Amino acid sequence: MKSEINKKKILIIGAGPAGLTAGCELLKQTDKFDVVILEESREIGGISKTICCNGNRMDIGGHRFFSKNEEVMKWWKDLLPIQGAPAYDDLVLGRSIELEAGGSDPEIEDLVLLKRRRVSRIFYKGHFYDYPVKMNIATIKNMGIISTLGAGISYVRAAIFPRQEKSLEDFYINRFGKKLYSMFFEGYTEKLWGRHPSEIAPDWGAQRVKGLSVLAVIKDILGKTLKIEKRHVETSLIESFYYPKYGPGQLWEEAAKRFCQMGGTIMTGCTVRKIQMENMKITGVSGIVDGAVFDEKADVVFSSMSLKDLVNGMDKAPSSIKQIAEGLPYRDFVTVGLLVKKLKIKNETMIKTLGDIIPDCWIYVQNSDVKLGRIQIFNNWSPYMVNCPKDTVWMGLEYFCTENDELWKMSDLEWEKFAQKELIKIGVLENETNVLDSHCERVKKAYPAYFDTYQDIAELKNWLNRIDNLYCIGRNGQHRYNNMDHSMITAMEAVKLFLSGKSDKSIIWDVNTEREYHEEAKGGQK
Repeated sequence: MKSEINKKKILIIGAGPAGLTAGCELLKQTDKFDVVILEESREIGGISKTICCNGNRMDIGGHRFFSKNEEVMKWWKDLLPIQGAPAYDDLVLGRSIELEAGGSDPEIEDLVLLKRRRVSRIFYKGHFYDYPVKMNIATIKNMGIISTLGAGISYVRAAIFPRQEKSLEDFYINRFGKKLYSMFFEGYTEKLWGRHPSEIAPDWGAQRVKGLSVLAVIKDILGKTLKIEKRHVETSLIESFYYPKYGPGQLWEEAAKRFCQMGGTIMTGCTVRKIQMENMKITGVSGIVDGAVFDEKADVVFSSMSLKDLVNGMDKAPSSIKQIAEGLPYRDFVTVGLLVKKLKIKNETMIKTLGDIIPDCWIYVQNSDVKLGRIQIFNNWSPYMVNCPKDTVWMGLEYFCTENDELWKMSDLEWEKFAQKELIKIGVLENETNVLDSHCERVKKAYPAYFDTYQDIAELKNWLNRIDNLYCIGRNGQHRYNNMDHSMITAMEAVKLFLSGKSDKSIIWDVNTEREYHEEAKGGQK
């Protein structure tokens, strides 16, 4: 990895959305630098990668391509053109969708962004509820009159006597009331984080469900009924999105190709262990690649690696800073892919689907008697994700855990059996004979968590900002539960800041902290 003569070396740690965006933006705007991306895994895309298993593709975590940031939308569309002809399921079902004039035909071309209908629901004690929860006839029927009245009274009480928001529990109760909180938020949140919401800072709720509440849902319903044009659309109320034909990894693999075509270098299987520093400036990094030690000089570093690992690799970091970084918590993630003949649970909606399966992209499982957190139905994300989308159902069962705990240590076979039993228990599968294939995928540090030393993260950020040639980007690079587009925006802002020569890095850290969520777009782009 020798730098070109007279070119300064920029190292980017991580080939996920943030790292690849930073690399592409740098090479688009200047040819003055030798840019190298160091990626620990063998795959491109970070947690936005796509895994192929015997012809069936898995999206790790589910990734909707929607942003209210026009620069991000243009970035995606430049890589993959919008669907200009019906997809396979559109054709089979005779489904009419809005197409892009002159766009790609997904039946012929692979480089295409499909336009998909978003259907996400909550599954609780054998019933489906809208996500977010809506006080409509179906909800009242499923909850029962007494529970519905209790939820209404609880919400009114919370609205009149709001809690001081010291925890995530306070945040949810203020917006939904205690009854709905206990039904639809408490158990799922504890599954996700491994902590009760009363032990978690409210920041997570403020980022992930900005402005969402019973009142926001009512306004959304009234707006549709009265056909009121809305200036602002809440994060969780978006009803359609774009999606690559072969999953999110397809887009990031295409981005990696563009990066390399522009002269960049990507090294996979490259684990960064040490960050060399002198006088609060990074001079290089070292680690292991293919079992051998590497040592790379660096003039500038863009890091999307976890803050814990970044700071632990800095020998000259103060002990107080190392202590904060070491205490930052994460939740790890296991997706179990199950290919089945059919589901026990029936499609009782008016939405047409291949094989008349349930139309959901995501299903949030609220039952507290199972560990399962969420179900993805890959057929509904894209029919091209599934080898036989008319005759089989390809699911991703999502479990949240901590590295090296009992769940994490289970073998792939144990996971397959465990996941099957949970689906049978909650009534999604009839029996185990339905299962045709399975695959297990583990992801470390998937979710930066908001407790333990997170309360001191401002001190850590202030110290890192003093390192002139370091830019922290992305979800783990900032220890913030960002969406994919927010991770990209941190990279874009970091590149702009670096090329401008300015030193105030607050603009990078401020991405996804304002109340007005970045997904708002002029012209109602969805």
